[in-house]
Amino acid sequence: MPELPEVETVVRGLRASLPGRTILEVRLGKTDFIDDPVALAERLPGSRICNVTRLGKFVSIDLVSNGPATGLAEPCYLVIHLGMTGQLTTRHSGDPVAPHTHVFFALDDGRELRYTDVRRFGRILLVPESRIAEFRNHLGAEPLEITLEEFRARFGSRRARVKALLLDQRVLRGVGNIYADESLFRARIHPARIASNLTQTQIATLHQSVREILTAAIRLRGSSISDYVDSDGNRGEFQLRHRVYQRDGKPCVRCREKIRRMIVAGRSSHFCPRCQPAPRPRKPRQAGKKTANARGRKSERSTGAGAA
Repeated sequence: MPELPEVETVVRGLRASLPGRTILEVRLGKTDFIDDPVALAERLPGSRICNVTRLGKFVSIDLVSNGPATGLAEPCYLVIHLGMTGQLTTRHSGDPVAPHTHVFFALDDGRELRYTDVRRFGRILLVPESRIAEFRNHLGAEPLEITLEEFRARFGSRRARVKALLLDQRVLRGVGNIYADESLFRARIHPARIASNLTQTQIATLHQSVREILTAAIRLRGSSISDYVDSDGNRGEFQLRHRVYQRDGKPCVRCREKIRRMIVAGRSSHFCPRCQPAPRPRKPRQAGKKTANARGRKSERSTGAGAA
């Protein structure tokens, strides 16, 4: 599934060519992943693209009315989630159409913005300006902007496993399985560790590792594991730098121990058992010793009462 670096790469590509363009026509194929297909087809023609930004794992295309021909009553945001296999690319209108291309936004310069999705697990919705703040508020903090203090506040007191918190989009928006595994490996933290049991130093290291991994992945235009390509149809290269993700059974690049895989928070998690030691199990209470102590205290109370 495209995560923050992949979506950021797509956004940067679209931002370089879409602002200023006018949408002339919207053509739809399959629409089961679109919140309101009729609104998309009727309201967008004639609207002008102002900007392209990222909201976590969502692509946000800012639209304004370009005159009476458009159906937009107020500025809107075309919000697109790529799901597992979604691709958002620009093509000339005469270019061959890839299979499973379901949405075509015809532009005034002869190009088309096309949405292709084999499995149709993505989502497209139109959010009016009056509701975009509410939409953002359902998302967690931006990983590339969150301060160490805020990171500590979100992780330091939580009893959840640290991998689960990294994946929780209400905590951090945009981090997924690939970059959670890679960040935890860089920070030398086992994915099953309870967040509140981490030291202040470990939390600071994880904060830095998340930012470094995401920044490096953006620089290499994301990870092309399966279907991901950027807005020009090109694959990313960060998958060549993966240290643990999907490398179970292969030697660790640090210590040569074999990478292992386990399930944490319902997701496959890849880690090095030597570089990322497992949390120590709590020692069970010694019931016999506790009972003996209790008996001793009861005997003392009884003796004291008789003497009185």
